[in-house]
Amino acid sequence: MSEAVVVGSGHNALVAACYLARAGWGVRVIERDTVIGGAVSTVERFPGHRVDRGSSAHLMIRHSGIIEELDLASHGLRYIDCDPWAFAPAEPGSHGRGIVFWRDLDRTCESIARACSVGEARAYREFVKVWAPRSSHVMRAFSAPPSAPHLLRSFWGLDTGGDPAQLSREFLSPGDAVLDEFFTNERLKAALAWFGAQSGPAMSEPGTAPMVGFAALMHVLPPGRAVGGSGALTAALARRLEADGGSITCGDAAVSLAQHNGGWTVTTESGTQVSAPVVIAGCHILTTLDLLAEGKFDSARLADWRKRIRVGPGIGMAVRVRARTLPTYPTADDDAAVIGASLQLLATDRAHLRTAHGAALAGELPPRPVCLAMSFSAIDPSLAPPGEHQLTLWSQWHPFSPRGKAWETLADREADRIQAELERFAPGFAGTVLDRHIQTPKGLADELGLIGGNVMHVEMGLDQMMMWRPVPALAGQKVPGAPGVYLTGASTHPGGGVSGFSGRSAARMAIHDERFSGRLRRGLTWPR
Repeated sequence: MSEAVVVGSGHNALVAACYLARAGWGVRVIERDTVIGGAVSTVERFPGHRVDRGSSAHLMIRHSGIIEELDLASHGLRYIDCDPWAFAPAEPGSHGRGIVFWRDLDRTCESIARACSVGEARAYREFVKVWAPRSSHVMRAFSAPPSAPHLLRSFWGLDTGGDPAQLSREFLSPGDAVLDEFFTNERLKAALAWFGAQSGPAMSEPGTAPMVGFAALMHVLPPGRAVGGSGALTAALARRLEADGGSITCGDAAVSLAQHNGGWTVTTESGTQVSAPVVIAGCHILTTLDLLAEGKFDSARLADWRKRIRVGPGIGMAVRVRARTLPTYPTADDDAAVIGASLQLLATDRAHLRTAHGAALAGELPPRPVCLAMSFSAIDPSLAPPGEHQLTLWSQWHPFSPRGKAWETLADREADRIQAELERFAPGFAGTVLDRHIQTPKGLADELGLIGGNVMHVEMGLDQMMMWRPVPALAGQKVPGAPGVYLTGASTHPGGGVSGFSGRSAARMAIHDERFSGRLRRGLTWPR
């Protein structure tokens, strides 16, 4: 029986472990934390509340086929559609109406027509017609390492409109360029730009057009909320793995990865040594390079890769709120429970987004935080006790290392400013708040191993995507010079977000390579 050690228990690592175990491999997962799942985990922050530590809504994994292939439903995983999937309130005092994005395209266009204009609704329908098939092909490109043949197959058959050069240019355009091409209403543009920016980069950056384009895919299958919290996905993967004979060891971090007798030995903090011919590293890529360094891997190669990997200044911070009620938006046509199902996009002008992003690049705090609100206790009562609700406020582009300041002294003030942004759009909510938990960029790094506070591991800029993620030499999810070591997680293609794609790819490569090497060994064995 083939064997593998998986370092880290993020969802991609667990997906890899499950595919290996289902193929009959002996699999052992080693996790430094006492909670499995990394950023896809849920804990009790307040009495009776199940609060996410990282991700909240799941999109890509619902399009991947992984849930069905691993039959995670039989291991307790259940999703509730986020429908509506987004809500963009009007600017307070403007007497405008909020925009509601439903899974149903007609219903969405009706909302856009009321809030913006009939012309903008027609433009949105055309945007979805153009970008939904493109986004489907992008999703297909995520399903394997980004080799030239795979990318060619993924985009084969996509309508080029008779001009392949123009199509490629549109894919490489900034998201803002796409929005300016289709729309005139700034509030609609800001909502879609803020949705696209959840991938990390500002929509002014080249190559972000597909991030905006993913909004079109929401009318095929919207984001889903795992019942019981984001960590319900991790729990189902763990049950699947254990049912197939795999094991998970928590609270004992890997400290070294060394080649030994044709295989690999992982040494942990406790001194435990686990050996196997295959290791799948699901931790941050820089952590993986540190493990290899401790195992005396080629230091020159490691140094070269390290200096080329761009982590960035950090992405943002979260405030988890315990409250008596859901936020009520005066500019919404629907009640709080309906809007609570959505990603509440609290931005009405792209200048707000650009100012926050520019400040972060300069190492400064945003002049005014830009926020996303999520209140999934509206659709999943298991998250909070009766009579209470739970809200997550995500504020993007807060630097990991603010110039001349420390997060220990900034946390409460920034959390106050973030909550004030929600209060602008949903007045009166502040009076219902009972408690809060603050996750600064530094706190995210300390708790979840997110170096530099980047929830995407490394920057999701054009130069670090597809065949360049995290660097070209490692983009195939293998480590040159380290046969049997495979990479997975947000550091690898297709990047951050809850997808499972790189975990499945790593497992498939390991299984293929083992079968090939086994056939080769048998072919080279002389008959006795």
